[in-house]
Amino acid sequence: MIRYLLKRTAMTGGVILLVTLVVALMPHLVPGDPARVILGPRATEKQVALVHRVMGLDDPVPVRVAKFMWNALRGDLGADFWTRRPVRGMIGEALPHTIILALASLAFAALLGIPLGVYSATHPNTPADRITGVVSVSLVTIPSYVAGLVLLLFFAVRLRLLPAMGAGDLSNPWDYLQHLILPAAALGVSWIGYLARLVRTSLLEVLNTDYMRTARAFGLPEWLINFKYALKNALIPSVATLGVALGSLMGGAVFEEVIFARPGMGMLIYTGINTRNYPVVQGSVLVVALLFVAGNFLADISYSYLDPRIRREGLQ
Repeated sequence: MIRYLLKRTAMTGGVILLVTLVVALMPHLVPGDPARVILGPRATEKQVALVHRVMGLDDPVPVRVAKFMWNALRGDLGADFWTRRPVRGMIGEALPHTIILALASLAFAALLGIPLGVYSATHPNTPADRITGVVSVSLVTIPSYVAGLVLLLFFAVRLRLLPAMGAGDLSNPWDYLQHLILPAAALGVSWIGYLARLVRTSLLEVLNTDYMRTARAFGLPEWLINFKYALKNALIPSVATLGVALGSLMGGAVFEEVIFARPGMGMLIYTGINTRNYPVVQGSVLVVALLFVAGNFLADISYSYLDPRIRREGLQ
């Protein structure tokens, strides 16, 4: 296990280094001079020179990239170009809202998707199984931003059951929960169908193994076989998927936070792009990317812990 952990840690470190390099190169991938993009076509040469000096654009590209990566390693993500506030502080204010939204949407998808998959697997080839399959595939195809707009118009505008905008007050849990329901449901809706199909396939495969048939031959109740023995093994692929899902939901939160005007990482990135605020965009994208990598790493480790065969294959 230690060798496997060290190998995965080294691979994750390489991915983080590559991600940081790509983020450091972001301003240089924009066509033209970043300073002129920020200031607009009417900028004077003096203003452009000032922006060059403030952003360090006078240095060669390798030097700028090296500086960004070294500062990021120390936790320094620069300062807001317009207000000069530390980007790290801005991310610290926005990140909790995005993490809460991602975790809530993941819990919402798991609470509905896993039971749906279990029911479908324990009632194979029945009308209920077919209906569940159609519903699952339909949910997978719904983009989160479309679901967000539909839920917003129906529950907030038409029925007025839930608030439409903002994140609420964290000091008031009920108010915060009310603001969280719609964006979490919209963000997690496609993962309900994905988890349902994954659990159904895995559970059916486990139920058809020799040791499950042996358990039936010993006269164990079907519910005990399904839920105590089969489901534990069938959920192993879902563990890895949940890690990937968490990272994906962190990225998908950008759309939902813009639609529902939540003050999270998505809104921070969106505002930074609109104002050409490169330090904010770079720092925010780097943090979201690192969280995605961390989610995959934790899922990989937990997956290998639950199934020792993964560790053996990973060391070959």
